[in-house]
Amino acid sequence: MSEQRARIDRAIDALSGAGVDALMVTNLVNVRYLTGYTGTNGIVVLSKDRAVFITDFRYADGVEHLRALLDVVILERDIAGMTVEALHEHAPGCVSVGFEGALPYALADRLRGMTPPGVELVLADGMIEELRLVKSDAEIAASRHAADILEVVYTDIANGTLVGRTEADVAWQIERTIREAGFPALSFESIVASGSNGARPHADPGPKVIERGELVTVDIGARGESGYCSDCTRTFAAGGAPASEAAADYQLVLDAQLAGLGSVRPGAIGGACDATAREVIADAGCGDLFGHGLGHGTGLDIHEAPTLRKGSEDILAPGMIVTVEPGIYRPGQWGIRIEDQVVVTESGHEILTGFTKTLVETAG
Repeated sequence: MSEQRARIDRAIDALSGAGVDALMVTNLVNVRYLTGYTGTNGIVVLSKDRAVFITDFRYADGVEHLRALLDVVILERDIAGMTVEALHEHAPGCVSVGFEGALPYALADRLRGMTPPGVELVLADGMIEELRLVKSDAEIAASRHAADILEVVYTDIANGTLVGRTEADVAWQIERTIREAGFPALSFESIVASGSNGARPHADPGPKVIERGELVTVDIGARGESGYCSDCTRTFAAGGAPASEAAADYQLVLDAQLAGLGSVRPGAIGGACDATAREVIADAGCGDLFGHGLGHGTGLDIHEAPTLRKGSEDILAPGMIVTVEPGIYRPGQWGIRIEDQVVVTESGHEILTGFTKTLVETAG
């Protein structure tokens, strides 16, 4: 049995627990998870008696192979509306049909008015996301592959020159390296933030020229052909040692990151992992400089469950992939973030992102 067919069967088995007879999957990430489809217009309808993939004429030839997994229906237009109008055919005998929360409200409202007599559309959010929480060996391997290229990128940065270059130029070098290695996309737009720009956790790389002695935060990710994402952050010292205060902050972030990593194991609670790392920074009097969560899950989405943040009750289990990324952000001065992507194992965790966390001082 293929991995996709096994996923479809698991989703069908989950219907009764969700209190619905059928599920209409419209979130394209979830559609890809179930079928491997990468187009822009596709729906999966699941019931205990039938699994159907629906798309339009543009993708007809490209989805023929999906007939080995489930029924395929090609429609001319408005596939959401025509799918709902034909629910008796796509999900025979079903009364309650779940839809996902990602469906726009206006569209959901319109579709409710198009449902056949005797069928009710009900919100059944998070069903497929729940299945995506624990990764298979194949998914972990795909994530590891996407993480491997990041070590190449960081090695190039460490061995090259940062001083005198713009943040945008460095970001372009990163994207070029990832794409020339055969990856079809980035996981997200690269962050290259130098000096005071680093105090903004999601700063956009721009025309600012990197100056000698500045800290440069570089947050990058690659998306493989299978769609699985990587995510890693390192902070460099451009052209030599930074100010002693910045170096002390770097060590503090590293200590917090190592503490956070040490808390990642089966049975750990997301909020407790966050607290373990946050306490290190707070005890040094810098708690107000760490304003985001410790980490998040990765997979087909760069941000998905589980979460490692204040108040999170998510429980870690073997096969989950999460990031561990504490930071310190001093407005007008610098920012520091150190992030690894890790997979939870039976005995603890495995780090997927292997580039050194010792503060690298570039030659120029």
